[in-house]
Amino acid sequence: MAYCNRFNFLFLLQWETLCSRWCLITSHKLYSTVYDPNEKTFEKLLIANRGEIACRVIKTCKKMGIKTVAIHSDVDANAVHVKMADEAVCVGPAPTSKSYLNMDAIMEVIRKTRAQAVHPGYGFLSENKEFARRLASEGVTFIGPDTHAIQAMGDKIESKLLAKNAKVNTIPGFDGVVKDADEAVRIAREIGYPVMIKASAGGGGKGMRIAWDDEETREGFRFSSQEAASSFGDDRLLIEKFIDNPRHIEIQVLADKHGNALWLNERECSIQRRNQKVVEEAPSTFLDPETRRAMGEQAVALAKAVKYSSAGTVEFLVDSSKNFYFLEMNTRLQVEHPVTECITGLDLVQEMIRVAKGYPLRHTQADIPINGWAVECRVYAEDPYKSFGLPSIGKLSQYQEPLHVPNVRVDSGIQQGSDISIYYDPMISKLITYGSNRAEALKRMEEALDNYVIRGVAHNISLLREVIIHPRFVQGDISTKFLPEVYPDGFKGHKLTDLERRQLLATAASLYVAEQLRSQRFLGTPRIPIAKSKRSSWELSVHLGDGIYPVAVSKDGSSFSVEVDGMKLNVTSEWNLASPLLSVTIDGTQRTIQRISRNASGETSIQFLGTVYKLQILTKVAAELSKYMPEKAAEDTSSILRSPMPGTVVAVSVKPGDMVSEGQEICVIEAMKMQNSMIAAKTGKVKAVHCKAGDTVGEEDLLVELE
Repeated sequence: MAYCNRFNFLFLLQWETLCSRWCLITSHKLYSTVYDPNEKTFEKLLIANRGEIACRVIKTCKKMGIKTVAIHSDVDANAVHVKMADEAVCVGPAPTSKSYLNMDAIMEVIRKTRAQAVHPGYGFLSENKEFARRLASEGVTFIGPDTHAIQAMGDKIESKLLAKNAKVNTIPGFDGVVKDADEAVRIAREIGYPVMIKASAGGGGKGMRIAWDDEETREGFRFSSQEAASSFGDDRLLIEKFIDNPRHIEIQVLADKHGNALWLNERECSIQRRNQKVVEEAPSTFLDPETRRAMGEQAVALAKAVKYSSAGTVEFLVDSSKNFYFLEMNTRLQVEHPVTECITGLDLVQEMIRVAKGYPLRHTQADIPINGWAVECRVYAEDPYKSFGLPSIGKLSQYQEPLHVPNVRVDSGIQQGSDISIYYDPMISKLITYGSNRAEALKRMEEALDNYVIRGVAHNISLLREVIIHPRFVQGDISTKFLPEVYPDGFKGHKLTDLERRQLLATAASLYVAEQLRSQRFLGTPRIPIAKSKRSSWELSVHLGDGIYPVAVSKDGSSFSVEVDGMKLNVTSEWNLASPLLSVTIDGTQRTIQRISRNASGETSIQFLGTVYKLQILTKVAAELSKYMPEKAAEDTSSILRSPMPGTVVAVSVKPGDMVSEGQEICVIEAMKMQNSMIAAKTGKVKAVHCKAGDTVGEEDLLVELE
């Protein structure tokens, strides 16, 4: 009887493993949570995070039958993750140091709710060894690696030494802590410019600067140490050789407490601004099977060297000759983990929970596939026309995710009416598309971006769309310098071809006429039945950019025939003017547009091919009369300094009466934990200073005036 029971148990175990592997290999969309209700994990789990990653963890917990506890600051009381969780407790006011980084408050919530485990997400306390120790001391499971692995890999100096000992390729540099700016300059000279100055305990691009000379080294040391102290509570810095024009490719690893470790292929993360990733994909167009295997094996070797257990990521810089160098190991879930889930079918959050409970991995290295292609765009509340993205704050007055597009996944933690504040990361969502190949995944991403409705804040969809359709990106010719190389003068939006310009003009004119026709009707009936309009043609003048274009429109049923530049275009649509999205067909080409705004003077803003274009549409008579209207003189901004973003004033370097030179630092603004130096546009005397350290400022607020 005992033998039969043992046989049945082994058969069921093997059957479960086979089913799990079958789901893994045949899964071609998003990810699969293969959950066995007989495999007990935790009854209640607390998520020590906010926003989209908190929502992501809650989704898997619900599938696994685990109750969840959300923590939140006072300004996050109505956040989506708070509504999704079974319980929610406030841990303090908005500043992260008083809420999401407040270990005492979080520990009290854990005791109060009797949560058995904590998932830290990423950022905040996810790589804080002290937090992991405090949890362990109270018998609470940390969903992540053991404390020694967090300490070893969380310190960039120690991790680099461990990587060397594990025979992992490393970047030449200084292996100690840099004491001050003078020492930083000395070390940088010894290594040879350019160098990378970065926070020892950092991540996410914070506390990181590239220096090409002594002056930039001193400045970089100051800003990096301040950002590191603000973001991680640790201002230690290290310096290493900057690998010019590299690719940023990382390997996802998964390890258990029984000595098993896997590499789950790579992610290409080279499209970055300010050392922060913007577009990621899996797999990489650059790696061949041999390089992939070598990187994967080194990543696993490092994980085993520190007895790692959980999901983690080993990041590498890869040069043009496919030489790869260890950058750092992130002992947590990565922001870009969804693309790995899409091509492997694994639910990484579930795997982290299983490993934390002590279960062995269910798969071997031979089970890990590369099925199809996945692309992730980080959608931020940022103005991409300012340094590729300076933060924007406000309320989402309208919000609609493109989930109707096939094979689209949106990881978000916001909804219509949510506030984007200065206190937290400006990410709106992670937009992921999947295809059987890269071309298919990119085409779906293009469609998804066109169908994403975000109103109330500036956003970076125009930049994301331009990146994924750029010939260099499509060909896979990318590096971490892609954005400054492709847009050396900054991002200016989509540059219309002659055909696209005619399509936009024809669409805008048709939209204008459709609006005029609708305004003549009231509840489906002409407003003045005895005065039926027989008008079927319109002569318009459309102002776009520096050009003024005569446009003739004639109506034919539900279509419009539009003459632009001597060419006729046929424009067809359902003309549902109440919808934020409008599908328009122009001579057989389908476009999804959004009308962002309009007013009585004929001014309208239309999102077309991802970029918002401002137009003015007038009748021919109105256009003639508009020539006599006075134009508002543009403000002379050379003598004033306005804040380019909302944030907090960290320091003010001048006072009234001081002489400043062009390019001199006037003040420092911190926004979303990143410090930005504000400089004088010209040489002159300071007339007035309108801010002081500690002030909260909004976008376009006046900071300093020069005479």
